Amino acid sequence: MGSTSSAEVEAAQPAAAGRRGAVVAALMLSMALAALDATIVSTAVPQIVGDLGGFSVFSWLFSGYLLAVTVTLPVYGRLSDTFGRKPVLIAGSVLFLLGSLLCALAWNMGALIAFRVVQGLGGGALQGTVQTLAADLYPLKDRPKIQSKLSTVWAVSAVAGPGLGGVLAAYADWRWIFLINLPIGALALWLIVRHLHEPERESTAHARVDWAGALAVFACGGVLLTALVQGGVAWPWLSVPSSALFGAGLALVAVVVLVERRAADPIIPGWVWRRRTIAAVNLALGALGLLMVAPAVFLPTYAQSVLGLAPVAAGFVLSVWTLSWPVSAALSQHVYRRIGFRNTAMLGIGTAALILFAFPFLPYPGQAWQPALLMLLLGAALGLFQLPLIVGVQSTVGWAERGTTTASVLFCRQTGQTIGAAVFGAVANGVLAARLGGAGDLDSVTRALDSGSAPEATRRAIADAVHAVYMGAAGAAALAFLVLLFLAPRTFPVLKD
Repeated sequence: MGSTSSAEVEAAQPAAAGRRGAVVAALMLSMALAALDATIVSTAVPQIVGDLGGFSVFSWLFSGYLLAVTVTLPVYGRLSDTFGRKPVLIAGSVLFLLGSLLCALAWNMGALIAFRVVQGLGGGALQGTVQTLAADLYPLKDRPKIQSKLSTVWAVSAVAGPGLGGVLAAYADWRWIFLINLPIGALALWLIVRHLHEPERESTAHARVDWAGALAVFACGGVLLTALVQGGVAWPWLSVPSSALFGAGLALVAVVVLVERRAADPIIPGWVWRRRTIAAVNLALGALGLLMVAPAVFLPTYAQSVLGLAPVAAGFVLSVWTLSWPVSAALSQHVYRRIGFRNTAMLGIGTAALILFAFPFLPYPGQAWQPALLMLLLGAALGLFQLPLIVGVQSTVGWAERGTTTASVLFCRQTGQTIGAAVFGAVANGVLAARLGGAGDLDSVTRALDSGSAPEATRRAIADAVHAVYMGAAGAAALAFLVLLFLAPRTFPVLKD
């Protein structure tokens, strides 16, 4: 265990063997599938609804997938520590491909939503296990290379997803959105089966799986995330459904704590929150998920409604952060080797807070290059923040705890995004109501702008609403900075394998 920042980056021996290049290719393909499926459906919604109906519930195509991915992350993380990465990744890939095939065969909206949940159950295994295997395959000094590759795949897939979905829906059929997963996923699955060989470890014949804890975590996460995703959308926040879901969620939290305390091998072990390093990284990346909602969700609306850009140009304003994020992540190793993981992450998130805080001070209506420049800088700052924390926290645990640790980090980031969407949506709608005298929410106002019937005052109201969201995101970044400053140890306790 090192005591200086230079000791933090001592190389560790790889924990998995085989033809590493082929396995890395499989991991990148798997990551692309998981990233694409989070966004590819969005632009095909009109065609899907026109074919299957169910307009009133189509939002569950996204919510159902998100919920399934998020609540299964801790379960798959624990299973990968118990049985190994390979069987969990294979099972998750098969489940994801089965869900994709069923989605392509869906006969109505209800069936499609159910099959999207099946996809999400497999997607949780893909996201968590891919990140864990990346740490297993590479020693600490080389992990930024694989992590930057995965970051690039995620960023490109997330941005390309809506465009690809629109092309397939317009020139082929929306069912190809799901069928295209089959050959790509099959190739990734074959590479994993053929080339990933994990070393022999202690026998798992008598390993105990905390199925009661897994079910409790799944139920608790599902109920609370449903309340956050649908609150203010399907029903008002101050309504019977919201109160019932939050009440049931809090009751299930108590059930999870009770079950996990009694379990011999719990799904969410207590050490995840008792260790300062892991707890600090979890909270910091939860704040990252929260602040990412501001640009990802609200910037395209701002670019179209306030700047008057076409959808493609508005998408470009957002996508520029995918150029700087992976580059900054890849170069972050040169920084944290000198000043340590914590200080590098604090530098990144402190810079991000200043950039987010600067957004409301852009001139109105301004030029497209101004928010684009801020997004380019924001991507660089967040690359300097996220990757050192992930690489650092994975290096503080051994193989038998790495899956659980990685899953907890990703779970907190996903949960932060869900909370951010709910909170910032309420903030934006509240500002609009104050500026326009209760004239509607952000969606209805932007639709009016698209029809050309909204006055200049409405555009200014949208600008004020997005500015308020960015101020909230700056607050989330400041919170992450304070968490690292006061909770994270000055030097991460890196282990030598």
